[in-house]
Amino acid sequence: MPLTILYEDNHLLVVRKPIGVLSQGDHTGDPNLLDLGKAYLKDKYQKPGNVFLGLVQRLDRPVSGVMVFARTSKGAARLSEQIRNRTIQKQYWALAEGKLPKSGHLEHQIAHRQSKSRIVEPPEGQHAKLSYQCLDYKNNISWLEIQLNTGRHHQIRIQFSHIGHPLIGDYKYGSRKPYPDRSFALHAQSLTFTHPTTQEILTFTADPDPHWFTICGTQKPLR
Repeated sequence: MPLTILYEDNHLLVVRKPIGVLSQGDHTGDPNLLDLGKAYLKDKYQKPGNVFLGLVQRLDRPVSGVMVFARTSKGAARLSEQIRNRTIQKQYWALAEGKLPKSGHLEHQIAHRQSKSRIVEPPEGQHAKLSYQCLDYKNNISWLEIQLNTGRHHQIRIQFSHIGHPLIGDYKYGSRKPYPDRSFALHAQSLTFTHPTTQEILTFTADPDPHWFTICGTQKPLR
């Protein structure tokens, strides 16, 4: 499986993750981006032995979008610190059922139970907050641009489902509309972070798959 490389230097490897591909290996033994990235670097630079590639973030298997890997242990530690301090900016696109307001904020308490999350009453659970803008609305589908203030398990999926607007194809959280490849309409559209050595602010973006635009009935969002 070829990698879509967005950026590469001695410290970083930034790629576009397709839907249906694992971020890292699991019990299925299916292809995953971490191993694919290691194989790419080993082949390109003719490296002997094992190749280091640090996994500092993950996207669920059905989610596409921008992912960054660290090529050094120091880079991995510094990127992980940015994630802990919430200085890495993650922007998501989603297609949700129904019509949402032009913009809004969602705040809930989320509890994670096994493979599923749910909204709970305080003091139970963890605080979850996000903001969104509706970029377009067609075919009873809202194209959303989402900024996460917190990073909880299935946060975007459960919060929009809770207010009656599940993501297209997300049957686990109440969607009744299909999405191709047994996936759902959530895409990590951009990632902004500080380079671990040069301290330069970097932003990388990636478009979703073509069927995204077919489903929502437009080629570009209306801002």
